[in-house]
Amino acid sequence: MKTRRPNILLAISDDQGWPHASAYGCRFVKTPAFDRVAAEGVLFDNAFCPAPQCSPSRAGLLTGLNPWQLEEGAVLFSLLPRKYDVYTDLLEDAGYFVGLTGKGWGPGSVEASGRTHNPAGKSWDSRKCEPQTRSMSRNDYAANFADFLDDRPTDAPFCFWYGAKEPHRAYEQGSGMRAGKRLADVEVPAYLPDCEEVRSDFLDYGLEIDRFDRDLAKMMALLEKRGELDDTIIVVTGDNGSPFPRAKANLYENGMHVPLAIRWGARVPGGRRVTDFVSFVDLAPTFLEAADVPQRNAMTGKSILRILESAAEGRVDDTRDAMVCGRERHAYCRPDNRGYPMRSIKTDQFLYIRNYNPDGWPAGDPDWYGDVDPSPAKDCLLACRDGSDAARSLFELSFGKRPPEELYAVNDGTANLKNLADDPGYGETTRTLHERLEQILHEQGDPRMSGKGWIYDTYPYFGRMGGSDGVWGGPVFPGFHEQGAYNHDLGPHTANSARL
Repeated sequence: MKTRRPNILLAISDDQGWPHASAYGCRFVKTPAFDRVAAEGVLFDNAFCPAPQCSPSRAGLLTGLNPWQLEEGAVLFSLLPRKYDVYTDLLEDAGYFVGLTGKGWGPGSVEASGRTHNPAGKSWDSRKCEPQTRSMSRNDYAANFADFLDDRPTDAPFCFWYGAKEPHRAYEQGSGMRAGKRLADVEVPAYLPDCEEVRSDFLDYGLEIDRFDRDLAKMMALLEKRGELDDTIIVVTGDNGSPFPRAKANLYENGMHVPLAIRWGARVPGGRRVTDFVSFVDLAPTFLEAADVPQRNAMTGKSILRILESAAEGRVDDTRDAMVCGRERHAYCRPDNRGYPMRSIKTDQFLYIRNYNPDGWPAGDPDWYGDVDPSPAKDCLLACRDGSDAARSLFELSFGKRPPEELYAVNDGTANLKNLADDPGYGETTRTLHERLEQILHEQGDPRMSGKGWIYDTYPYFGRMGGSDGVWGGPVFPGFHEQGAYNHDLGPHTANSARL
């Protein structure tokens, strides 16, 4: 029996990586709302963002296209061209009431995209609260969701984007320990120093995940009170890997692997754990199919509705055995405005990474390493630079240069430390994954496959730049170097910047 068109609640945290939810066994977070969605719905073990950065990842979720198919949408602090459909607009055109609280698509310029509001929806952000720490947002996410529901026309299904600021940096240092979290509960990745400062940094991060989850719990309670919980598709995830060195903005496991749980009480059998590879680009076509709304233009992502409605666990769809991910320009932290382009393919057995500029610095130029968020963990690694050989090796893992190709065996763990690409015993595996990755990218029209990858470095940057002294300057456009000099080879750019 077909139910009425479902409501859709997307809860997306900012920089929450896998496996940092209690349902995955993480001990330093408390996520009862996520755990409930997982227990009463489906918990995904192989969910990935299409890019390990905010704007491109969110653009992929909204459009059902990979970032390399979205022109300016592939880079941070740029724009998402209006010509690309977003599922929120398609649902709104079909009669859905669409809204947003917190962070939607971004950072970047909505105005330069030719849009009148954030692609994730119009904002409901008037309610404020006193957060647990000074670093957390004052946005009362749950109260704003309640206002949104009150403003909804009678009988209209809703589509709501709950975009928390948390756990994006910066944090109130030591807040996790002060809240009662324990250093012993942290499992420090092997590429970071295992010291109190790093463990405490993870606890501060975990406290912000807890806050994201508490507001989700309030939203679910509100839906339950209104009798709409089971008629609502609830998707809970994070936009990219955790904000630590060698994670966020990288194509290693901890940069692109994200938590994902989905509940739809009316149609999705609960209590299941699925290992199919799923990408954010699959969510837009899933929402549209569930709402019986056609795609106006073809999407690369494929609906996972059949997986959700199945009673099966483990690998449900045998064709979902791999995932592709990519990265272009992140922060503005190189004098030539170039990014550090990468693409990857992940399978059950291996992770293959192609670095297109191995002579560049993956974390940004050495005077600042600006592609890595400031943090106690980063400070600890920088202190390793002049230490023992073991300490220096940790520093190099996050900040050193990388070879053109990297290959990691999944059974070696998620830290991705042992590069097998130059091992003759893995030569065939490296070649096969390289060819499979390039075939997919060719089919999807990635400019890097036709020798036009330079285009990504010419797209406008609507953020604020930073130099080696850490001082933030004004808006940056193509044609401007970090020193502010005009580059006549690129020419002028006339779009206005949005201050972010």
